[in-house]
Amino acid sequence: MYLIYSENVKRRDHLEDLGGERIIRKVMGRTNHPSPSPGPDFSRWPDEPFEEMDSTLAVQQYIQQQIRREPANIDVILTPPDAQDEGVWKYEHLRQFCMELNGLAVRLQSECHPETCTQMTATEQWIFLCAAHKTPKECPAIDYTRHTLDGAACLLNSNKYFPSRVSIKESSVAKLGSVCRRVYRIFSHAYFHHRTIFDEFENETYLCRRFTAFVTKYNLMSKDNLIVPIMEEEGSGETDA
Repeated sequence: MYLIYSENVKRRDHLEDLGGERIIRKVMGRTNHPSPSPGPDFSRWPDEPFEEMDSTLAVQQYIQQQIRREPANIDVILTPPDAQDEGVWKYEHLRQFCMELNGLAVRLQSECHPETCTQMTATEQWIFLCAAHKTPKECPAIDYTRHTLDGAACLLNSNKYFPSRVSIKESSVAKLGSVCRRVYRIFSHAYFHHRTIFDEFENETYLCRRFTAFVTKYNLMSKDNLIVPIMEEEGSGETDA
């Protein structure tokens, strides 16, 4: 059976010896058919109650379900189910932030070039050093972005610090703050230097708003470091209305 279903062309002669030429044509003829494009209802499956999510990835699934349902409803997205372990809740949210931030990183590549953004900066007072090197040093902003997201992924997927998605040691939870500080700099650079890209991405995802609310709620970053005035802008907009 393995030989019949293999798509390795080198096995053709052997299959022919088995009288399988017709099977070869059938298998090889169906390997290159394009998959249909996702329809408008793709990913619109019914919501599932958290208590019925029988998986070690239940928290991730629940967070993504809340985001998919209404990405602007940040309070609901950040509200954990009853009796949810706080360390796991914070960990899964940070994983989700990093995954979504890759979308912003991709968009930044269109205009954030090493020749133009030679440093990872926000305002003139903020220049960030990249911790991906043996000795932290300056990096072009787009390289800093890639290095930071790669480093965050390595840490959050580390079997040493996060061997379980159900229970997390407090010493490992303590590492989340440093990840938050570093990935936030991607938001700040995009806001102050690539505002159009930032606004388009934020209007679709509400990611910086959600991240700011998240780190504030769980005291993962000092308010002095939250330099993107996104909450203030939102507040002033409501006041003007």
